[in-house]
Amino acid sequence: MNLTFKQLLIAGGPILFVLTALSIYSIALIWERWTVYKKTFNGMDDMLHKAHALLKSGELRQLSDLCAKSKTPAGDIIFKVISHYGNAVEKRELAEKAVEWHVSRLGKSLTAIATIGSISPFVGLFGTVIGVIRAFKDLSTYAGAGPSVVAMGIAEALINTAAGIFVAIPAIIAYNYFAHKANEFASEMNWLTEQVIERSAHREYSGIA
Repeated sequence: MNLTFKQLLIAGGPILFVLTALSIYSIALIWERWTVYKKTFNGMDDMLHKAHALLKSGELRQLSDLCAKSKTPAGDIIFKVISHYGNAVEKRELAEKAVEWHVSRLGKSLTAIATIGSISPFVGLFGTVIGVIRAFKDLSTYAGAGPSVVAMGIAEALINTAAGIFVAIPAIIAYNYFAHKANEFASEMNWLTEQVIERSAHREYSGIA
């Protein structure tokens, strides 16, 4: 018995429609996150390269001007740290809160993407179990029948398994990519703000001396 693509979709049953809905939702979330990340990190590498050079030469005023003009999260964080008049401890607290805020913004919807990537194979497996049960039920009902009797049940089992994996793979890849970018941003900003704080403290100490 040859099954057409339409028949395979019908064989997938309600579970396949659930997986289709999860796939559409996952793609929408991934696209939304991709748009946000692209906008967030646009021009940030160039800004950080200049920031490292200015910080190395001790040009904190120029660094402050650069960050004030930069429309990136990195510029916003560094500018807040430099312009804050508190001591080193207060600046560290400010930096931590600023980095945490931006990372939480980047992490929005990642839990949903990770959840879809985790549960989709199990949803497909559930459809597989239902298909196998149906196949054995049909086989027992029509004793002596050929393989065509159980073909739809087996097809349902296979199509749902494949669909579950198909939905999970891009969701897991996207989650890992976005999470890595967010963690990389946090690490870079924690290191850079600490350097800014140390430079500021050294300059203030030198000025007092």
